[in-house]
Amino acid sequence: MDMIFLSEVKVQTRLGVPEWERMVPQTIVLDLEIAMPHSRSCQTDEIDDTIDYGMVVARIRETLSEKSFRLVEALAEHICQIVLNEFGAPWVKIKVAKPGILPGLKALGVVIVRTK
Repeated sequence: MDMIFLSEVKVQTRLGVPEWERMVPQTIVLDLEIAMPHSRSCQTDEIDDTIDYGMVVARIRETLSEKSFRLVEALAEHICQIVLNEFGAPWVKIKVAKPGILPGLKALGVVIVRTK
């Protein structure tokens, strides 16, 4: 299986259980692994035969600027569904991290895996 990975994608969004936490956008960090539907791009060297990771990042930034979430789990699920349904990936793994949200903790978050 061929995969694309996106590491430490920083995105601004409104996220948190308390309403005050969602009032101001905060930075979250995403790591994604996206399975390719086929390996044609390895032979053709054509962008149309792969998942355009620039478009994936742009779409994630767009949706996270428009929506707010209470839970990192819901945010992760939303992004997975975009990658699966809009970009045709058969499998996606995402790690969502909220850095510096609790004292003495570098980051917290979730990792989820979804298949089509």
